[in-house]
Amino acid sequence: MSRSKMAATSASALSIGSTSHASKTTQLLQPKTFGVNFTSRNNLKSSSFLNKESTAALRYSLTQKPQNHHQPPPSALKIQASFKVAILGAAGGIGQPLALLVKMSPLVSDLHLYDIANVKGVAADLSHCNTPSRVRDFTGNTELAACLKDVDVVVIPAGVPRKPGMTRDDLFNINAGIVKTLIESVADNCPDAFIHIISNPVNSTVPIAAEVLKQKGMYNPKKLFGVTTLDVVRANTFVSQKKNLKLIDVDVPVIGGHAGITILPLLSKTKPSVTFTEQEAADLTVRIQNGGTEVVEAKAGAGSATLSMAYAAARFLESSLRALDGDSDVYECAFVESELTELPFFASRVKLGKQGVEAVIGSDLEGLTEYEEKGLEALKVELKGSIEKGVAFAQKQTVGV
Repeated sequence: MSRSKMAATSASALSIGSTSHASKTTQLLQPKTFGVNFTSRNNLKSSSFLNKESTAALRYSLTQKPQNHHQPPPSALKIQASFKVAILGAAGGIGQPLALLVKMSPLVSDLHLYDIANVKGVAADLSHCNTPSRVRDFTGNTELAACLKDVDVVVIPAGVPRKPGMTRDDLFNINAGIVKTLIESVADNCPDAFIHIISNPVNSTVPIAAEVLKQKGMYNPKKLFGVTTLDVVRANTFVSQKKNLKLIDVDVPVIGGHAGITILPLLSKTKPSVTFTEQEAADLTVRIQNGGTEVVEAKAGAGSATLSMAYAAARFLESSLRALDGDSDVYECAFVESELTELPFFASRVKLGKQGVEAVIGSDLEGLTEYEEKGLEALKVELKGSIEKGVAFAQKQTVGV
């Protein structure tokens, strides 16, 4: 089947995740300008968006005049984009804005967009953006293998969205099958890639992915991630609003899982240090846990949390790319195989490196408040069931029952 070859022109680039110290492949000559940085003060750095350098690049891109096109930008970029990224489900509500954000990353050389339909137009649209990455579209199962061939990171937002009254568990039967099929192809075509699972329910789809990879003999627990960054993004936002803090300074670790009560923001570990009354802690925790429902209800049947999820997914992806690029100071919260608790999978802060998870940070679980301790014990019961449900689904599919 013929496929249009699309390449974006290499002009100024916009970074969505570089830290205040530039990575090896993104060096900026004049980094002094205004931006937003999500670097936490406890030296556990997470992704930034937008940062000082990227704001300068964006400003130049939007204001340059055609007659001065031979003049170098005020913030000249030396870019050696080298990573290939595939987004599976790129024509969906999360996939489209996510693809746009990824297209803006100077670390991405090739952006592969896959869906079962309507992805060709998305790719054509994005290919007009004057950022370095080349965009290609892939449609249907017959083109999935080509989409995944030799990519460095696979992001999977594919699946059906939540609707009013729908829980993440309601999505299970449909999305579980989708994730299983996609992961089988990942194992066959890019077994060494970082795998970012967004498809809900993450508490079950990550264990499904792990089982499928094990059956294929390709499981590397350090490279399989459930993306829970949205919980951190919401926690940071809500806390900054509640306590009138500068968002740039706020860092709230979120542990457990990615659904309902399994989402546990550790407000006592907030940076900068801030105190909460018992009622404040309870109210904030519940709001963070129900952030997705808040958006679903506000959209009144017109969709779910697609934009904020795309933002969070782009942040986690950029952190992964920075780690792959050699940045030795990258930390994010993620749902991964873990020994922090008796559960096989658990969301916590992790250190990312070239080989994936370099360390699982357990210090956040020390010295919890009584409220947080109770929340931790409660979430374990719920999370255990979700993990077991995912494992059972994958094993049942294997034996053909």
